[in-house]
Amino acid sequence: MNTWNASFSILQNPAVLGYLFKGVAFTLVISVVAVLLGLVLGSVLALARNYCNRGPVRILKWLSTAYIELFRNTPLLLWIFICMVFFPLPDFMSHKMLGLSSVEVKLMYKAAVALILFTSSVIAEIVRGGLNAVPQGQFEAGYSQGFSTVQIMIYIVLPQAYRNIIPTLLSQVITTIKDSSYLANVAVIELMARVKQIMSAAGQYNGLGVTNVTDVFVLFGFACVIYFIINFALSCLVRSIQKRKLKMRPAAL
Repeated sequence: MNTWNASFSILQNPAVLGYLFKGVAFTLVISVVAVLLGLVLGSVLALARNYCNRGPVRILKWLSTAYIELFRNTPLLLWIFICMVFFPLPDFMSHKMLGLSSVEVKLMYKAAVALILFTSSVIAEIVRGGLNAVPQGQFEAGYSQGFSTVQIMIYIVLPQAYRNIIPTLLSQVITTIKDSSYLANVAVIELMARVKQIMSAAGQYNGLGVTNVTDVFVLFGFACVIYFIINFALSCLVRSIQKRKLKMRPAAL
C-alpha cells in the first residue's frame, strides 16, 4: 500500500475523525472561556490601573500593574506548568464530565486557568487602550447629568471603550486559539493533544503497522488546516469590522 494513501486512510476512519473534531470543539470552548473570563478580569485590572490614582485605592493600581506586567512578560507555557503543579482543584472538578475522565477534567481545568490568567493580562492592556481613547469630556458630561462615577463607567465609558477595541479583541481571540496548542504539552484534550495521541498510534490506523513520515504530514497538516480555517474566518471578521468603522467615521472638514 502506498504510504500516502495509508496515511490519508487514517482521516477516513470515522472514529479518528470524530475524536479529532471533538478536540476542535474543546479548543474553541477553552479559548472562548479564556477570552470571556479574561475580558472580565482584564476590565477590572484596566480600570484599577487607569483610575485608582489617589488615596488608599492606589494599592489596587500597584497590584494590577504588577499582575499585568508579570503575566505579559513571562511565557504562557511557564504558567501552564505552574498551574498544573500548584493551583488547587475544586471538588466539583474532580469528577467525570463532558465525556472526559476525572484526570482529563483536572488537566483541562488547570490548563484553562493558566490560559485565563495569561490572556487577562493582555486583554487588560487592550481595554486600557480603549478607555484612554474615550474623551475626558464624557466624564464631565456624565457628572453634569447627575451620574455617579460608577454609573459613568458602566453606561458611558465602558460601552465606548469596548466598541473601540472590538477589532483588537478579535485579534486576541485568534492569538488565544493558537496559544491553546501549548496545552498539548500537559496532555489535555484540545486539538493538538489529540493529534499527538493519534500520531503515537498511527501504525494501528494506517494498516501498515508502523508510523511513517507521511503520517506526520497528514495529521499535523490536518491540524494546520483546521487552525487556518478558524483563524482566517476570524481575520475576515476583523477586517470587515474595521472597514465598517472607517465608513462610519465622519469625513474631515
